Amino acid sequence: MHTVREKQKLLARVRRMKGQIEAIERAVEHEAGCEQVLHLIAGVRGAMAGLMAEVVEDHVRSHLVDAEQHPGALKPDAVEQLLDVVRSYLK
Repeated sequence: MHTVREKQKLLARVRRMKGQIEAIERAVEHEAGCEQVLHLIAGVRGAMAGLMAEVVEDHVRSHLVDAEQHPGALKPDAVEQLLDVVRSYLK
């Protein structure tokens, strides 16, 4: 399972997002301008989308299209097409 194999890497990403969210909280507490707050929010949104894309991609590769475990799995080029759509959706 990806979340176990890549646990430290994923936790580091989550902790960075936590720091970004805390920065939003501080900005609101200190009455920062809307533009600054919006930039901070956009950063968290991008980080969350990146994390989601990484976990979804590994899930697809490990659990849905592994030809050894699932003989009827998607062909490699079909997998890439699917993941391209997922990546573009999560941008």
